[in-house]
Amino acid sequence: MYLPLLLSFLLLISVLPIGHSYAFETKGQACSQCHTLSKEEAKDLLKNTIPNAVILNIQLSPAKGFWEVYLESMGRKGLVYVDFPKKHFFSGALISIAERKNLTQERLTDLNRVDVSQIPLKDALVMGDQNARIRVILFTDPDCPYCAKLHQELKKIVEERKEIAFFIKMFPLVKIHPGAYEKAKAIACEKSLTLLEDAYGGKPLSKPNCETTVVDENIKLAEKLGISSLPALVPPDGRVISGYKDAKTLITLIDK
Repeated sequence: MYLPLLLSFLLLISVLPIGHSYAFETKGQACSQCHTLSKEEAKDLLKNTIPNAVILNIQLSPAKGFWEVYLESMGRKGLVYVDFPKKHFFSGALISIAERKNLTQERLTDLNRVDVSQIPLKDALVMGDQNARIRVILFTDPDCPYCAKLHQELKKIVEERKEIAFFIKMFPLVKIHPGAYEKAKAIACEKSLTLLEDAYGGKPLSKPNCETTVVDENIKLAEKLGISSLPALVPPDGRVISGYKDAKTLITLIDK
């Protein structure tokens, strides 16, 4: 009976769109003087619905009367909210009505930052000025329709903002797009934006003209960083911004 709840939790943290970081409200901080929740208590409360959960952090939620519990289960990280009486919890998006913001989404973005120094750029395709002050890393799949749509928005950004450049790493989602692997290798061999755009446009690509491990290394790196949804942008501060967004929205996220 608990399997649907676990699956719901895992589904939620895998599909939540990524946005920019959010500074939590400080109201009600004195509540922690009367109410406490230890990691051991949280694990015990959740053990029947989220088995083998590793509790990473606990703090007051923006919604009064709840704890925010940051945890990992089955290799995926997410948030759940436990009420002060410790009788109920929920996993889902916490929305600020006044600000029209998905607070869960923004908090996860802040918590799940990656170490940009772990991402090598020598193999990347570059859109914009290679020496641009702001380097944004993009993981993409040549057969991903949303990646193709995002590509057009990135063109607008580098045209408008010369200090921003995108370093593009090929990360084919082979389970979804079986043909993307060979295309990604062909593009990586040439380090060609033109070939990438041909792939986005549905044009056939020639077979790879070199032996390269770049694509395999990118796949391993993305898995290590917890990147599984494409397109995925990583600004210099390590936030992971997943999914299609228009140029105006992306510029706002990058600037923040």
